[in-house]
Amino acid sequence: MNAIELERQVCAANYAPLPIMLSHGEGVWLTDIGGMKRLDMMSGYSAVSLGHGHPRILKVLNEQARKLAVTSRAFHSEPLGPFLARLCAVSGQEMALPMNTGAEAVETAIKAARRWGYRIKGIADGKAEIITAAGNFHGRTTTIVGFSSDASYRDGFGPFTPGFVNVPFGDAAAIEAAITPNTAAIMIEPIQGEAGIVVPPAGYLKRLRALCDANTILLILDEVQSGLGRTGRWFAHEHEGIRPDGLIVGKALGGGVYPVSAFLASRDVMRLFEPGSHGSTFGGNALAAAIGLEALKIIEEERLVERSAEHGAHMKRRLNAMTQGLAREVRGLGLWVGVDLDPALASAKAVVSALAGAGVLTKETHETVIRFAPPLTISRAELDWGLDRCEAVFSAFAGRAKPAAA
Repeated sequence: MNAIELERQVCAANYAPLPIMLSHGEGVWLTDIGGMKRLDMMSGYSAVSLGHGHPRILKVLNEQARKLAVTSRAFHSEPLGPFLARLCAVSGQEMALPMNTGAEAVETAIKAARRWGYRIKGIADGKAEIITAAGNFHGRTTTIVGFSSDASYRDGFGPFTPGFVNVPFGDAAAIEAAITPNTAAIMIEPIQGEAGIVVPPAGYLKRLRALCDANTILLILDEVQSGLGRTGRWFAHEHEGIRPDGLIVGKALGGGVYPVSAFLASRDVMRLFEPGSHGSTFGGNALAAAIGLEALKIIEEERLVERSAEHGAHMKRRLNAMTQGLAREVRGLGLWVGVDLDPALASAKAVVSALAGAGVLTKETHETVIRFAPPLTISRAELDWGLDRCEAVFSAFAGRAKPAAA
């Protein structure tokens, strides 16, 4: 029995991975057990934004693990304060509550919004509502999938938690119409990743900020995928010059080696948590804090935000040019681009498989969109190496899509 078949025998089939068994990674490259080297154009949905095995991350991981890793938050640990202070500084928020996964940080945001709604806004107990957007992806817990608009995420997992109102993404008027006296928060992704790198209309976030200010509502942004340099800014909301009341971060914060996430907000929101109201055995442990702090330092010191903006514009231009006639749209910001293929001309799954054969690893979403999100550490030469192979694959599919000559 080979390694892939063994995994299929013992692992629940909650994913449908490409038939490639990876053995090791270095920088922007992944190597399979047969020795074939491929360019990672996925970076673990932004979790590997610093590349595989970044030497500074591995050094901190090793040193901190030898010194102190997990004690639970029953005690203070030396790295936590410096980590959260730096995270607050780069985000413009005042306090943070550390967790592990992005979904846990989203759950934390939901609890914060509801408690704020009851204790500060004065919403009647049990009546708080949070407005979310159709097409959202905030995680996989039962509460979160309950307000997903994707039937496959919900099927067989009800009953679901009430208190969420779904409206079309990018439609500020729909959000305005959904606001009631019971609305505690608007919680959205500033760019929808799993939905296919969907960018809202210009001015959308500014309009939401104004609506929240006018109606005493919290604006909470989920930047687990879009944050920490992915879009060419530290956070995607900076493209519109607004500041949210709550910010959810994760993925890249773990340096590609450890789950680290956090919910950030003002002191007025965070003071609503008291001992016993929320917690996590592993959240904010010393190892996580040391890695998170080093990840933030690397992003700043290696100028990865600026690199994402520069290389991302180049990647988008090239992808747009090479997919003319095949793609309905090429969209995104920074090193985060979705190519939405015309399904009548090419299957995203087939293209992804061909790209893997050509030495480029990525993944389709929602059947028609191919996501391109390489590590922010990628060089221009490495990026062009991958884009050259993408161009050859897209060209081959474009040729098949053309009608035969009479």
